[in-house]
Amino acid sequence: MVPGAPTTTTMLPASEAAKIYQTNYVRNSRAIGVLWAIFTILFAIVNVVCFIQPYWIGDGMDTPQAGYFGLFHYCIGNGLSRDLTCQGSFTEFSSIPSGAFKAASFFIGMSMVLVLTCIGCFALFFFCSTGTVYKICGWMQLAAGTCLILGCMIYPDGWDSDEVKRMCGEQTDKYTLGACSVRWAYILAIMGIMDALILSFLAFVLGNRQDSLMSEELLGDRPSGLTNSSSGMHTGSWIKGSDVLGHLLT
Repeated sequence: MVPGAPTTTTMLPASEAAKIYQTNYVRNSRAIGVLWAIFTILFAIVNVVCFIQPYWIGDGMDTPQAGYFGLFHYCIGNGLSRDLTCQGSFTEFSSIPSGAFKAASFFIGMSMVLVLTCIGCFALFFFCSTGTVYKICGWMQLAAGTCLILGCMIYPDGWDSDEVKRMCGEQTDKYTLGACSVRWAYILAIMGIMDALILSFLAFVLGNRQDSLMSEELLGDRPSGLTNSSSGMHTGSWIKGSDVLGHLLT
């Protein structure tokens, strides 16, 4: 390069720059969408585990009886042996020892159904608009998270039932566990709330990005540029290659 000579910059047509930007935009959206789908499946597994496992609360060092409680299934010892007597079934609501446990079972079960339905909606990607499917799944995940919140808030209201007091002691009351302690399934359900809210927010973001991408494609199909009346030639707008890189990095 000759010192003092003017520097030349690589120029790209606006149409080519837009294609490069759009290609990277689509690639990044697809990568984020795949991660969103994977974490949605993991969230469904967490939801199923929280619904089935009976380890929401359990005995402690000073509890009168050994045992543990779930949403609808529970096991309590008899004080004479180490064997536990298990009862409760979701198909038999009358066997659930508390009305609050019944309500919590319903909401957590509804959350599980919603997120499993959301996974089933993945098939709609082959038939419907991608942005629409993302938004449908986002609403389902938001509803699933709301059901988890209600289930986790209602569940402690049943701690004053006779069966829980028999395991945890007479000092046990609503939202007070006495000598018992919270187990891992309850904690996992609370973590699932944050997971559902984050996934629903990401689904809405991806849906809106797909809508904006579609609008950009429609605008890109329209003829652009200025018509030179003197030569009758169609001239397009040009931008610097450095500007394209700046758009790709942002």
